[in-house]
Amino acid sequence: MTTVVLLDYGSGNLRSAERALERAGAQVELTSDFTAALEADGLVVPGVGAFAACMRGLNAVRGGTLVWDRLRKQRPVLGICVGMQVLFETGVEHGQQTEGMGVLAGSVTRLEADVVPHMGWNTVQVPEGSRLLAGIEDQRFYFVHSYAAREVPDTLTTTTEHGERFAAAVERGALSATQFHPEKSGDAGAALLRNWVTSL
Repeated sequence: MTTVVLLDYGSGNLRSAERALERAGAQVELTSDFTAALEADGLVVPGVGAFAACMRGLNAVRGGTLVWDRLRKQRPVLGICVGMQVLFETGVEHGQQTEGMGVLAGSVTRLEADVVPHMGWNTVQVPEGSRLLAGIEDQRFYFVHSYAAREVPDTLTTTTEHGERFAAAVERGALSATQFHPEKSGDAGAALLRNWVTSL
């Protein structure tokens, strides 16, 4: 069976993501063990809350080294919500700039919108060639966030809009990431996770 590690670094309740990945066909281990996370077929980096707090948790379990090591070996990684944001070079929250993993170029900053946080369902615009969103007819996903990345060079970028256009998902080689929560996005999210698990 396909093995997936859901990285446990102190970022909130991970049960819904664990159940959704199991329904997608994965054998899921919730752990911060470096070797287990390195050797699993897939690694999921979740994230809720503040960019800086997530980076502190990730640094405590060598999360950046883990993600970079997996990607160098072309071993799949999926970032979700703040787990996507921390892949960028920097995050800026409340005037504080925090260094991210630097896997993706650019910075995550506050959304320019009348209502923040952005909370609810959005239809996304999927680029041709997306494996993550292949075959998904209802392309509405559930978002809960106040910060986002805009242009993401050298990736296949799915976009959506809340006040301004931003990156809803990115794909590049073994790396996939979503700003939305697939585990909270009903049938569409379940289909996305199946796409990812079956690609491992």
